[in-house]
Amino acid sequence: MGFLSSAGRALPVLAAVLVLNAVPSGAESGWGPVGPANPHLGPLGSATMHGDAGSSDVTPLAGPGTGWVTPSGDPLAAACPTILQGSDGMVVALCTAIVDRAPTVYLFDPAKGPLGPPAAKMALTKGSLLGGVYAYLDNENRLVVVDGERRLLRIGHTADHDGAWNLIVDESTDLTGAIPAGDAVTGLVPDWAGNVWFATGAGLVGTVAPTGTVATHRLPAGERVSNSISSAPNGVAVATTHALYELRADASGAPQVSWRAPYDRGPARKPGQLSWGTGSTPTYFGPGDGTEYLTIVDNAADQVHLLVYRSGTGELVCNQPVLTQGGPGSENSPIGIGRSVFVAGTYGYPYPTVPDDAGPAQPAAAPFTGGMTRVDIDDQGCHTVWDNKVRSAAVPKLSVADGTIYTIIRLGLGLTTPLDGYAYGVIDAATGEVEAKRPMSATIVADTLQMAGLTTANGELWQGTITGIMRIR
Repeated sequence: MGFLSSAGRALPVLAAVLVLNAVPSGAESGWGPVGPANPHLGPLGSATMHGDAGSSDVTPLAGPGTGWVTPSGDPLAAACPTILQGSDGMVVALCTAIVDRAPTVYLFDPAKGPLGPPAAKMALTKGSLLGGVYAYLDNENRLVVVDGERRLLRIGHTADHDGAWNLIVDESTDLTGAIPAGDAVTGLVPDWAGNVWFATGAGLVGTVAPTGTVATHRLPAGERVSNSISSAPNGVAVATTHALYELRADASGAPQVSWRAPYDRGPARKPGQLSWGTGSTPTYFGPGDGTEYLTIVDNAADQVHLLVYRSGTGELVCNQPVLTQGGPGSENSPIGIGRSVFVAGTYGYPYPTVPDDAGPAQPAAAPFTGGMTRVDIDDQGCHTVWDNKVRSAAVPKLSVADGTIYTIIRLGLGLTTPLDGYAYGVIDAATGEVEAKRPMSATIVADTLQMAGLTTANGELWQGTITGIMRIR
């Protein structure tokens, strides 16, 4: 969309664009390359819930740091799992209302100071609990999402001559001919050819070509998709409740399975997870171009494992026990960069609700013990670098600009009660040590519900909570 004409926005937007373009490559940081930039996405680190097309949960931007921070927030009466920032500096959030679970798009102007009322909002048609959660910003700063009526929408934002912002549907593609009634899109991502890939809860994988042509591939019966999907220049990764897949588009643009790797899904859904199977959105990472490896965490009964595969072939590189200091389960996508992977535990996390098809947890409940593990990959396989007991209450993000992992830490004594407090947490990615733990006021911070935060171009952390968004400066 380019620069906005409003004189009041010109300098802030220019500053945001300069910061977004003046970030380290990743190799300069010593961690390895940030995943390749998808030409059909917005800026690296802020265009998807997990940062980029490969779902690395890595940002090239520096966060607020270890000093004292100032939080602010605006209650939206909605949980906000997807918070994104485009190249124009505007922040777009996709939130789910607490009362009726209906999704709403919010637009914020970070130049307006502390977080306040949104500049604009748009209600979307309600679908499943996970439907309408995952979305991304395209290279024109439009939110790409599938609503409850099975329409692929591209939602843009413009300012009128009075400076008032509006959200508008620029494009709409009807998917009802491809997606059966009762099913809903869980995850979506663009590939490098401009096709939009989607996966539904019932295991249907599809592509929407730039022409609007839709093609689909049905995964085996009984396999469900409960997390988002990821892409690299040579493939698209989908994790079902039974197996990890890598797919490619054939000459006609239709999805075709390149390889399938089943994993140990355990005897049942665990407390602190939203489905019976892996809780991972698959993560591409690697020391060369940032896509050599593909990883998820399994759901084995008593000890979960990090599974690392070679993308392109599906060869298992290693099966490494993780979260040995915490609980045996993770609903979060691993952080992946270079030769390092970071896994955060969610076993026992007290989600207030789960999807209708999640099934019962065994046991029904457990204390949230947390835990975080770093695993490195070398020519001999994988080894654990550190393992800690951090009770991360959000999807952690690694900043290669400052070498730290940002998250929200759940306080308390491990009993997991509504009286637990929350703290802004900064973890040294090299050692696993907590460098900062800044308790937040209970009047500002609500439960962050294992949702992903956004590091903005000006070094702030915008974190979704069960009631809205918290902005940490």
